[in-house]
Amino acid sequence: MRSIEAKKLILNEQKRQREGIELIPSENYVSHDVLDALGSVFTNKYSEGYPGKRYYGGNEVVDKVENLAIERAQKLFKTDYHVNVQPYSGSPANMAVYFGLLNFGDKIMGMKLDQGGHITHGLPINFSGKAYKIVSYGVDRKKEKLDYDDISRIAHTEKPKMIICGATAYPRIIDFEKFSEIAKSVGAILMADISHIAGLIVGGVHPSPFGLADVVTTTTHKTLRGPRGAIILCKENFAKAIDRAVFPGLQGGPHDNVTLAKAVAFGEAMEPEFKNYAKQVIKNCNKLSRELLKKGSRIISGGTDNHLLLLDVRSYKLNGKKAQDQLDEVGISVNKNTIPYDPEPPKIASGIRMGTPAVTSRGMKENDMVVIADLIDKTLHGENTKKQVVDFASKFPLPGVDH
Repeated sequence: MRSIEAKKLILNEQKRQREGIELIPSENYVSHDVLDALGSVFTNKYSEGYPGKRYYGGNEVVDKVENLAIERAQKLFKTDYHVNVQPYSGSPANMAVYFGLLNFGDKIMGMKLDQGGHITHGLPINFSGKAYKIVSYGVDRKKEKLDYDDISRIAHTEKPKMIICGATAYPRIIDFEKFSEIAKSVGAILMADISHIAGLIVGGVHPSPFGLADVVTTTTHKTLRGPRGAIILCKENFAKAIDRAVFPGLQGGPHDNVTLAKAVAFGEAMEPEFKNYAKQVIKNCNKLSRELLKKGSRIISGGTDNHLLLLDVRSYKLNGKKAQDQLDEVGISVNKNTIPYDPEPPKIASGIRMGTPAVTSRGMKENDMVVIADLIDKTLHGENTKKQVVDFASKFPLPGVDH
C-alpha cells in the first residue's frame, strides 16, 4: 500500500499542476495511458542488450516492446534511420553520439549556451566541454537570429569533426538544409538535437532534419508529450557504433517501463489530433508573444516561430531570477534564461524562457493567451495575481489525471 506521505505528496503536486499555469517549454503533460505504462510491471525487468541479444532471460515480451517502440519511431518521423530507444534522457543520448562517433579531443561545433544552445553542446563544465575541443557559433547581435554565413565561416576556419544544430532556447525556425550544406562542405558529421521541436516536426509545423542530418537525437517528453527519456536516430553506417556506445558503453539495462511509455506516446503522436495540437502550440505562442509586445515587453528576436519565446525582463527592471521567483509565487511556472550577449551569469540571467506546449495540452487557445499575457505583465509589475491564476487555471482539465 502506498505510504501516506507519498500519497500526500502526489496529491500536493496534482493540486500545484492543476491550479498553476505551466509555461516552461520543456515541460508537458502525458496521457493516462502513458502514466499506466510508466507504472506497469515492466519496471521489474532487467534487459541488458538488444532485442534477440539479451544478457538476461525472460525478455521475450520486452523484445516486442522495444521493437514496437522502434517501429513506431520510424513511422512517426517518416524515416528509415536506425533507431535506438534505450537512452535514459537527452544528455546521455547526446553523450552516446559523441562517445560512439568521436575520439576524446576531437573538435565539436555547437551553439553557445547563452544564445540558445544546450549544456551538452559544449559548455566548458559539462562532459562535452571537458572531453572534446569546442568551437561555438551564436546569433547575430542585432537580429538575434542564427547567422548562417558566420556559421559557415567558423566551420571552414575550424574544420570540426561534428557540427551540432538544434537548441534549447531559440525561438526561430532552424534551417537544417543550410546546416547540412555547411557540414558537407567541411566534411563534418551533422547531428541534429531536436529535443525541443520533435513534436512540432511530426506535427508538420517545423522542417524535418531527416535525410539531411547524419544523426538525430531527441527527448521524448517536451513537445512529443511522452515520458522523460530519449531516442537516437541515425543513418545505417553509424548504427553499430551508436548502439555499442549506448550499451555497453554508457548504460546498463534500459528502463523497459519507459520504453513501453515511449511506444504509447509515439502511437498517440501519429493520431490526426496531434497535428492539430502542434498547430495550436504555434498559434498560442505567437499570440502570447504579440500580446506581451503590445504591453511594451521586449521579446528576443522580436517574436517566435515555434513553441517558445524569450522575454528580456530588464524592461521590468528585473533580472531573470527575480522574475522567475515573482511568477512562481503566484503559480506561473517559467525558467530564468540567458539572452543573447547577456551581461548576467546563467544563475541570474536577464531573461525568462516560456512556451505553450503544456497550456495547449490543457486545451487553452489564443484568447487564453491574452489572459496569460495580462497575468504575466501584472505580476512582473509587482501585483499579486495568485487568486486570478488559480481561478483561471482551474477551469482546464489536467491531462492524464482529469480524464
